[in-house]
Amino acid sequence: MSSILTNTSAMVALQTLKSINKSLEMTQSEISTGKSVATAKDNAAVWAISKVMQSDVKGFRAISDSLNLGESTVAVARNGAETVTDLLTDLKSKIVAAQESNVDRDKIQTDIVALREQINSVVGAAQFNGLNLLQNTNTTSAYTAAGNVDGTGKVDVLSSLDRSASGVAASDITVSKSDLGIQTATEGSLALAAAARTVAGTATANGGTATYTIVGESTTAGRTQNVMAGDGYAFDMSFFDDALTGTPYATLAGTSPLKAEALYVARDGDTTADIAAGLAATINFRLAEQGFSDDFSVSVSGSVITVTNNTGTALAASAAADITLTAGGQVSGGLELLGEIDVTTDDGAAAGLVAIEGLIQNSIDAAAAFGSAQGRIEIQADFVASLTDALRSGIGTLVDADMEEASARLQALQVQQQLGVQALSIANQAPQTLLSLFR
Repeated sequence: MSSILTNTSAMVALQTLKSINKSLEMTQSEISTGKSVATAKDNAAVWAISKVMQSDVKGFRAISDSLNLGESTVAVARNGAETVTDLLTDLKSKIVAAQESNVDRDKIQTDIVALREQINSVVGAAQFNGLNLLQNTNTTSAYTAAGNVDGTGKVDVLSSLDRSASGVAASDITVSKSDLGIQTATEGSLALAAAARTVAGTATANGGTATYTIVGESTTAGRTQNVMAGDGYAFDMSFFDDALTGTPYATLAGTSPLKAEALYVARDGDTTADIAAGLAATINFRLAEQGFSDDFSVSVSGSVITVTNNTGTALAASAAADITLTAGGQVSGGLELLGEIDVTTDDGAAAGLVAIEGLIQNSIDAAAAFGSAQGRIEIQADFVASLTDALRSGIGTLVDADMEEASARLQALQVQQQLGVQALSIANQAPQTLLSLFR
């Protein structure tokens, strides 16, 4: 049956043409945008995944900037520490030369002072964007509510975003500060209570030896550390005078600028072992200053300081030999003893030789630590760059259009569109044949 009201052929041709035009529109959109999934309506699941990945890419770009900044900061500190090591090595040669009595020690001391000032200048200039990793003298560490120490002795470099089922968490590379300054420590004015003593007992007689154990502050439930920045650990040097001669320290010191105590003020990040090592080094330096280095020796094992009387005399327990603890002190520089080296006397030259090895080791340790941290940051930066490229490639695989396929499909659809238009035109002409019936 033919009808002038319902043209089934034209309806079919029209629907076909609409489908072709829709496909052609989608193909043209892919070509113009370069994406097969440009909006959520194109493919909601793939679009959502790609947007999450794109947010990660932007996050990793920010992380890359953070790593570059951290690497530059650590590199400056490493270069500074290496320069200080070289200067200390030069300074050591001056001290060694001063061991000979028939040299001009005053001129050698002038050279030592010049090198010392240069070291101080290098440490002060070794900063990047206002951050100096070669200075760690702040005393702002305090216990947090969780019981951990929240201080300034470390720097966190943002290194990664870790996505898991529970969410996204940031990861850091922690770089610990070192201190290569020569500033002098100052004992705090706040004496801690007897319950917070830092010595497990006093000196005990044991074949001419005495041991001291640094245990830190009395801990409180929930705390994970027991060393606070600014805590001062002072050993009364008159103990050695009394043990050997019974003569008060002031009398032995005479007019020389000798100090009556060996003091170490903890810096942020120190452990009890760090305190023991720092205090023992100062005690040995003081012994050499007053000419007692042959009579006594001080060694360290962990947080235990052992004093040995090389004369064979037993060291009796004495209240004067306690290591007293105060809080709120000013932290010293890691090269504090450098400021006290004076080779113009025999004892001063000997004390300088005792101190310089430890000072060089401090700078070497600092340079090595920064070098290791810089290497780790560089590795992480390379990984983040590779990961970012992989994510971008994955996003492209999900949403980018295949341009070769789109080009071929466009050509085919354009032909189909032309044929569809002709088919619709033929279908629309079919009712014209009915006019012949009415002639």
